[in-house]
Amino acid sequence: MPSPDPLDPTQREMLDVALDEARAGLAEGGIPIGAALFAADGTVLGRGRNRRVQDDDPSMHAETAAFRAAGRQRDYRDTVMVTTLSPCWYCSGLVRQFGIGAVLVGESTSFTGGHDWLAEHGVRVTVLDDRRCVELMSGFISSRPELWHEDIGQPG
Repeated sequence: MPSPDPLDPTQREMLDVALDEARAGLAEGGIPIGAALFAADGTVLGRGRNRRVQDDDPSMHAETAAFRAAGRQRDYRDTVMVTTLSPCWYCSGLVRQFGIGAVLVGESTSFTGGHDWLAEHGVRVTVLDDRRCVELMSGFISSRPELWHEDIGQPG
């Protein structure tokens, strides 16, 4: 018998959008990190995936792609950034700069970015450590360590 799902239905639906993006990125030969920006009512404003490899653009992180896809918003305080992996400092800066009110993190086992810093500055942060996100990243890190180390800015 499967274990009960620890996520509430809304969190699962939101994380599923980001996971779909992460899986698409992996299928394209990229780094499997996905993100989506949601309105307070759960509407998807924008979604994206890490496209550093595909676009040969080191700034094209998943959160950046989702933010850009959302287009201009009048106010970001009631939005939620959902990401499959703890946001790096670059993406944490984006959240802080634009006042995104909440971040839902799929996992921080593989990488711990700036989500604690965001929480210290008033952003509502929820870290799920979802096994699907952990398995996706650990499989990628195991099979492509050189690309992973490049992505996080560490020598391989």
